[in-house]
Amino acid sequence: MMDGFTAWPVDLQARYVSEGYWTDRVLGDVLNGAPDALALVAGPDRLTYADLDRLADRAAAGLLRLGIKQGDRVVVQLPNTASFVVTFLALVRIGAAPVLALPAHRESEIRYLCELSEARAYISSDLDGDFDYRTMARTLPVEHVVIDGDPGEFTPLSSLDSDPVGLPTPDASEVGVFLLSGGTTGLPKLIPRTHRDYVYNLEASAELCGFNSDTTYLVVLPAAHNFALACPGILGVFATGGTVVLAPSGSPDEAFPLIERERTTVCAVVPPIALLWMDAVSWSEEDISTLSLLQVGGAKLAAERAAEVPKTLGCQLQQVFGMAEGLLNYTRLDDPEDLIQQTQGRPLSPADEIRVVDPNGADVEPGSVGELLTRGPYTLRGYYKAPAHNARSFTSEGFYRTGDLVRQLPSGHLIVEGREKDQINRGGDKVSAEELESHLLAHPAIHDAAVVGMPDPVMGERTCAFLIARDEPPTLHDLKQFLRDRGLAAYKFPDRIEPVKTFPRTPVGKISKKQLAATLE
Repeated sequence: MMDGFTAWPVDLQARYVSEGYWTDRVLGDVLNGAPDALALVAGPDRLTYADLDRLADRAAAGLLRLGIKQGDRVVVQLPNTASFVVTFLALVRIGAAPVLALPAHRESEIRYLCELSEARAYISSDLDGDFDYRTMARTLPVEHVVIDGDPGEFTPLSSLDSDPVGLPTPDASEVGVFLLSGGTTGLPKLIPRTHRDYVYNLEASAELCGFNSDTTYLVVLPAAHNFALACPGILGVFATGGTVVLAPSGSPDEAFPLIERERTTVCAVVPPIALLWMDAVSWSEEDISTLSLLQVGGAKLAAERAAEVPKTLGCQLQQVFGMAEGLLNYTRLDDPEDLIQQTQGRPLSPADEIRVVDPNGADVEPGSVGELLTRGPYTLRGYYKAPAHNARSFTSEGFYRTGDLVRQLPSGHLIVEGREKDQINRGGDKVSAEELESHLLAHPAIHDAAVVGMPDPVMGERTCAFLIARDEPPTLHDLKQFLRDRGLAAYKFPDRIEPVKTFPRTPVGKISKKQLAATLE
């Protein structure tokens, strides 16, 4: 097992194996469709299961030839293309762990991920609009840069296509993939997911959601996002023999024609996309009647809007509340309407252990609001190489402190009431207040900064930066350009700035963000 990974206690490992939650299946073996069945649609690419299996084996051989070996880490930053899927499968087949960055990440995040994971390689596209990943790649501390598209001086992704060779056999107990935390204390933390816990995650989710060979799943969120990848996501579809259709985005102009053309049946979205789609059906001419299930997660969907989904889009709603760290909660397909509309689901696994506690760590009265703690067969026991953070984020019994404030109904369903952590949930994208504040404080005109979330009817929350300026405060436009030049992802930019003379303080001298947020109401 690699250094920096926190394993489950031996007794729990034995229990999860004996009770069937963990098996020897690995992520590279998830392709369970008939050889001639359609596995993947991505732009012009239409790949059968046999095609995808062959391309993954050939790319795996190319990675080995490049020098990437079992146990290595590789930062992958690819959009929703066939290349993402083939590259992911190739890496996990040779036992190299992909570190899944989002296309929106920039140098601030990517450099940190390369350094923390000690990545041997970085794989990305050439361009994203006017952003050139190759320029960023020149600054990264990796041995190999592989580019999908015009590679410039780097290795072309297409050159990895090699004659198949014998592949190593990954150990199911080893780390198979690194996901990224939303980040509440600066830059994202690495979430190590083993083959066996992530395979359980995706297979149990696929069974609960009724996925089978008739499922056609539209991916509108970034494929590297846990929700789109394995809840049940792309991998859950492959495990049950269905078809994955990749879309560039959740825009109705791009998604609705794909639903009509490919007759897609399931899609996972964040609330802003769900709201946009419900508006768009009034003017769209596409037939989306094949859509039978819309999963909504990443942020809380208001009960009033949840009730509108079946009426407006003509499909069933499934609320999903989970985290890349592990725990997943789903409303069940046969739940009563009130539970589907008003709750965020109940735990996926019978082995998921849930506690709802007060600030002192004591269990609250049933039905009362408290912080959600959890542990189970697919919830991490520690972030990668983060001992100080782990000491704060886990109890002595190994429960993960989620930072989510919830109340639990007698049925086991959870209602999310907010967050304790200093994090803004901007339409499913998590913005660390501390990270953004650190960047703002680097601006020569800013003396101090405090970032808070402000309610928004579409995004759930938007970001407001309260600024104490040294003289004249910068404009929002100038501030965004400054942050862009620092390599920060655009979704982390403040949506609003509020110049102030001083910050309100708590009795112990800390900035009172609660009082700041109250001024926005």
